[in-house]
Amino acid sequence: MSTIVAVLKNNVACIAADSLTSFGDTRQAADYVTDSDKILQFGENNYIGIVGSAAHHLVMRNLLDKHADKIDFSDRFNIFETMRQIHPILKEEYFLNSKDEDDDSYESSRVDALIINGSGIFGLYSLREVDQYTRFWAVGSGAEFALGAMQVAYDLLDEAQAVARAGIEAGACFDNSSALPMTSYSLSLA
Repeated sequence: MSTIVAVLKNNVACIAADSLTSFGDTRQAADYVTDSDKILQFGENNYIGIVGSAAHHLVMRNLLDKHADKIDFSDRFNIFETMRQIHPILKEEYFLNSKDEDDDSYESSRVDALIINGSGIFGLYSLREVDQYTRFWAVGSGAEFALGAMQVAYDLLDEAQAVARAGIEAGACFDNSSALPMTSYSLSLA
C-alpha cells in the first residue's frame, strides 16, 4: 500500500505521498523506477493521490487523459458524480474487477484517494463515498501512523507542507509498505 496525506492550513492545501511500491514481500524503492510519484495532477489545480493496486496509477492517469470531460473535482458532490460516471468506464475499458467480497451495499470501485484543489481537501473511497476535510486526513496502510503524527504536528507547525511531512515520515518509519523519499504539492485555496 502507501501513505498519502492531505493537509489544509493557513489557506494552503498540501498533498504528499511516500514513494515505495510493493508487490507482496518485494519492495520497489524510488531509486529503481523512473516514476515513483503516487500523486497525479489533473488540470491546473487538482492533485489526486491513489492507494491500492499499483495498476490504479496508470489506469487513472489514462482515464483522466481520455475522459477529461467527465472529471470534475470542484466539490464533494461533483467528485461523487465523477466517480459515478467513471465507474462503468473502469469496468468496461479497464476491466475493473468489482465483484464484492463481502456484504457491501454497493459495487466497489477499488479506489481510495485524497484530492486537493482550490476548494479544499477531499477523501474518495471505494464505494464512492466522498468527504471534505477541514484540517488533514490520510489514506493507505500508513494512515494510522500519519494521522497520529499530524494530530500532534498540526498546532505546532505553521505550514501545511510541514504537517504533511510529519505524516509521511511517520508512515515511512512505522509502516512496512511505505518509504521515503516523499513527494508533495501545495496550492492556495480559491
